[in-house]
Amino acid sequence: MTVWKTSMRNFFAHKGRMALSAVAVLLSVAFVCGTLVFTDTMNTTFDKLFAATSADVTVSPKSARTDETPQNGKPESLPASVVDRVAKADGVKDAEGAVSSMAVTVVDSHNKNMGSETGAPTIAGNWTHNDLRSMEITSGHAPRGPTEVMIDADTADKHHLKIGDELRTIAVTGDIRARISGIAAFKVTNPGAAIVYLDTATAQQKLLGRPDVFTHVSVTAEPGIDDGTLKRSVATALDGSAAYKLQTQQEAADANKDSMGSFLDVMKYAMLGFAGIAFLVGIFLIVNTFSMLVAQRTREIGLMRAIGSSRKQVNRSVLLEAVLLGIVGSVLGVAAGVGLAVGLMKAMGVVGMELSTQDLTVAWTTPVIGLALGVIVTVLAAYLPARRAGKVSPMAALRDSGTPADAKSGWLRAGIGLVLTGSGAAALWATAQADKSSDGSLFLGLGVVLTLIGFIVIGPLLAGVVVRALSVVVLRLFGPVGRLAERNALRNPRRTGATGAALMIGLALVACLSVVGSSMVASATDELDKSVGADFIVQSSKGQLIVPQAAEALTTAPGIEHVTNYKVLGAKLTNPDGSTTDQHVTAADPTYPQDLRRETVAGDLPAAYGKDAMSVGDGYATAHGIKVGDTITVAFEAGATAKLKVAAITSDDTSVDQGSMYMNTATAQRYVPADKMPKNLIMFAKAQDGKEKEAYAALKSSLAQYPQYKVQNQADFKQSLKDQIGQLLNIVYGLLALAIIVAVLGVVNTLALSVVERTREIGLMRAIGLSRRQLRRMIRLESVVIALFGALLGLGLGMGWGTSAQKLLALEGLGVLEIPWPTIITVFVASAFVGLFAALVPAFRAGRMNVLNAIATDG
Repeated sequence: MTVWKTSMRNFFAHKGRMALSAVAVLLSVAFVCGTLVFTDTMNTTFDKLFAATSADVTVSPKSARTDETPQNGKPESLPASVVDRVAKADGVKDAEGAVSSMAVTVVDSHNKNMGSETGAPTIAGNWTHNDLRSMEITSGHAPRGPTEVMIDADTADKHHLKIGDELRTIAVTGDIRARISGIAAFKVTNPGAAIVYLDTATAQQKLLGRPDVFTHVSVTAEPGIDDGTLKRSVATALDGSAAYKLQTQQEAADANKDSMGSFLDVMKYAMLGFAGIAFLVGIFLIVNTFSMLVAQRTREIGLMRAIGSSRKQVNRSVLLEAVLLGIVGSVLGVAAGVGLAVGLMKAMGVVGMELSTQDLTVAWTTPVIGLALGVIVTVLAAYLPARRAGKVSPMAALRDSGTPADAKSGWLRAGIGLVLTGSGAAALWATAQADKSSDGSLFLGLGVVLTLIGFIVIGPLLAGVVVRALSVVVLRLFGPVGRLAERNALRNPRRTGATGAALMIGLALVACLSVVGSSMVASATDELDKSVGADFIVQSSKGQLIVPQAAEALTTAPGIEHVTNYKVLGAKLTNPDGSTTDQHVTAADPTYPQDLRRETVAGDLPAAYGKDAMSVGDGYATAHGIKVGDTITVAFEAGATAKLKVAAITSDDTSVDQGSMYMNTATAQRYVPADKMPKNLIMFAKAQDGKEKEAYAALKSSLAQYPQYKVQNQADFKQSLKDQIGQLLNIVYGLLALAIIVAVLGVVNTLALSVVERTREIGLMRAIGLSRRQLRRMIRLESVVIALFGALLGLGLGMGWGTSAQKLLALEGLGVLEIPWPTIITVFVASAFVGLFAALVPAFRAGRMNVLNAIATDG
């Protein structure tokens, strides 16, 4: 009998037992392939969009950046005369001046924001011939004057807009009220941006503040002229001026793609990380499956060895079964991954990011990666059981099925596990003692890895201790049935340890992130209580700058004692030690020390708001040898150079404005032109004594016309912070759910194979009076205690990780440790229900066994 035939026979003979392992492989491969297809499709969508919207050559100011909103609310511009110069270049068919700004908000007649909720930008500009590359007017016409505006079809459909409806475009230069004169549809997929078009004169005046400027020039080539040649020709026409940036269509598309690249990469690798966790959990399921199958086939393998099969042949036979399992699971997983990607695209459509299935991209590498990962992981997981099978001697055919445990290897494993766990605990302790977050991060990573591996290795030893302890509390209440369940769980500690470890990994991450998230919220809340003196905080949830008309509305609201402006300026600092650094400097009103109480290490913080004065953080001061009274040369990005005296050094032991450098807004205004001065990033307000409620209502009323901003009192701000962290954690928990599902499959598989292994024993127990109901209860209780064992290890391990991680956060000013006991207890109790659920099918099958057939079973 050949090895191949043996493997095929065994695989199909145990296809039911292999099914759950195949599902684990399928889910893990599906997550990997789904992630790759989804992110590749997003890349394809943006590539098509950027290629379609880019001109043959684009001329823009050298300092212009596509990935940043201008701090003064107006994009960088170039003179209109550049258009004429470019138009005269050789090979130019057409040159158009264009205006484009993302520093806008568009609202309807009910003041509802028309922008995307997914973070996609709102873009306002003028309609040009270059726009016909990517869009077509489907109804109405392009704007012909200041009272007309055209909008993209996706936004119109989403918000039920039609021709004649009024829109208000809010920009730093004022509000633009106009009625919809036309609707234009994208020829390619629009991922979610809201686009409005104005006539050229209005766009120049209202978006750029001047009638004779553009943000860029779109250049179209004559037939037969390639982009590279055209670019060189345009450069010649501009005398090679260093003031302008020239990009071909491909270069412009690549630049836009690069600005999206980091976001897509973070999403891709985060999702692949969770897929890796699912694979790790799946390994335990596969190891358990093959270990139990090998143990149940001990007599069969012994007979094969007795009739001449070598160890290598037996080993290869088991590994071939693993290859078959890997191939089947991976092929199904690749197909499921494509379906998962389509599902993700539909889900993104619901929240506002449109991705067309016509752009669905399945690269040839995706199925190759899926198949390779699935097969390799399955074979690696089956390697140890295969080696164990190869060591079965011919004499095993004369014994009952199952092989006795190797006591020596058990003690060796326990010793290695204790060393690894102890080393990991020492690394976590070192994390808590670290003085620098960079050093502590290394210790934390090492501690997490070592303790995880240590708990996995030491799992059988822990199973014997923890299961007995849990049994006293949980199982002994059920009398003899509970004792039987306890003994079954303890019968094979290695199997129980591996099954519990699969659940442990997912729950450890849940517990760790819960501790970190709760500690962040508690620390930030504590910091706000101690530091924030302002009654109200005004800002945009999307980081939009506060336009002057909104800022003016705030300052005139009744019941307000003071309003504080808060601007961030870019600058190059030359320090007393001669070093230079690029820094952000905060320009605020002198009332800001009342709004945010900062501990001063040296000097007097109010003095930092005097003429030509500033403050620095103590970390920066220490690094550059700065003391009170020293002078720092500050070269503002958009202005002149100032020599500012250091009047105060503030403590960096905070999570609010850590490391910030302060100066008076009036100081910044002396060196930065008014049209270049950044707009407020955030504003603070203090109510008059006893008028907090009236002031709160007045501020909200004053900003009713500007829905992009939120007025929050301290309670609102705390709740907003809690909600943001909670939403992030919910996303992470959702991704971890896949690993937990695979772990539950592991419990189901372990119980199902355990029932098969104990068929004769179950038959004898039924024969001497154990009822079907008692039998099913016994299996359910066994499942519950295994699930609780895994949950106890995972939650304990996760809280240890989270506590150590919080010590690193304390170095960044987040010093409060909070254990979310309601979450921990809920997860622990839910694990018992997970165990009950996992036991339903195995318990049902055990209860339906024919007693006589079970007793007659061989082995």
